[in-house]
Amino acid sequence: MTAQKPILNKGIDIESLLAFKKTVREDFTNADRHLTVLAEWVGGDQSKITMEGIETYLGGDNNLNPMKMLLACFAACDVDVIAMYASFLGLKIESLSIEASGHFNVQSYIGIEDTPGSGYDEIAYTINLNAPEATQEQIDFLIERCELSSPVVDTLGRVVPMKLEFVANQ
Repeated sequence: MTAQKPILNKGIDIESLLAFKKTVREDFTNADRHLTVLAEWVGGDQSKITMEGIETYLGGDNNLNPMKMLLACFAACDVDVIAMYASFLGLKIESLSIEASGHFNVQSYIGIEDTPGSGYDEIAYTINLNAPEATQEQIDFLIERCELSSPVVDTLGRVVPMKLEFVANQ
């Protein structure tokens, strides 16, 4: 019988993360990710999303639409970043939540000409962390990690080249 690894925060395996970090230091290409997602129109404003054998739906009744999901991904990514780095610091998290809000205007989306883009023009968020043993220095470090390490924050904060290929009637 093997001993269970100690888990500090709801299933975050620190030993495995540190081992992965070591492999990345040895060869940075171990950190590369190339993802492909398939979005198929179901009807109305609903799409079926398939990625790596997992299916979910966006839009339609009882699902988040793509703009809501983008905001949710932003918040969820920072939850992951904070939980991981708090675990690296040895901090026990009692609770962690992020409330994010954003503003966008859909004039351009619905085809009204000479209007601003239809994406978010601002996103604000509040992180609520209860980690009683955390020092101010550790909290400052977690804030810095949110600003520097979150892949979603990084993606939203810069221009990402987009390459469109449109295949019709084949």
